[in-house]
Amino acid sequence: MAYGDDHHPDLAHPLTRNTMSNFEKTEREIAQRQKEMADKTKDTNPKDAVGVKKAPISTVSGAVMAELGIAMLEGARKYGRHNYRISGVRASVYRDATWRHMNQWWEGEDIDPDSGLSHITKAIASLTVLRDAMIFDNWVDDRPPSVPEGFLKGLDKAAADVIKKYKDAKEPFTNEHSKRT
Repeated sequence: MAYGDDHHPDLAHPLTRNTMSNFEKTEREIAQRQKEMADKTKDTNPKDAVGVKKAPISTVSGAVMAELGIAMLEGARKYGRHNYRISGVRASVYRDATWRHMNQWWEGEDIDPDSGLSHITKAIASLTVLRDAMIFDNWVDDRPPSVPEGFLKGLDKAAADVIKKYKDAKEPFTNEHSKRT
């Protein structure tokens, strides 16, 4: 469903529609500028031709990186900076921590009471540690045996079938609904 669709319950308010329209316009403008810049290099700077083809850091939100830095500082102070590179990690521990933070956020608790940071940021920190340990091959892969190939695709088809069967779905009850009453 597109931003600003009048039939979407969360986007019915005129202010939200205008915000989404402005957001879409801004996104289009940014995409256009990025496309124009991707083809441009400075003739006077040969580094441009090489640098634009390397892994970019400028595509990552600086604000999120700064928050992640605070979350990682908390872990560094509690356990020792980069301890996971030496001691290694067990996948299930970090999967569980990530899901706990995501579940707490999903259930309406935005801020982790222990750190004062967003639960989303804490989840990103957990995934950062896990991924770093994977890159350094210092992790225990204690995931359960994999589901059979194609199983998840079958669930996607089942979901599509339910949506097709119930074309006139009832409006979801969301946090926004509880604020309106």
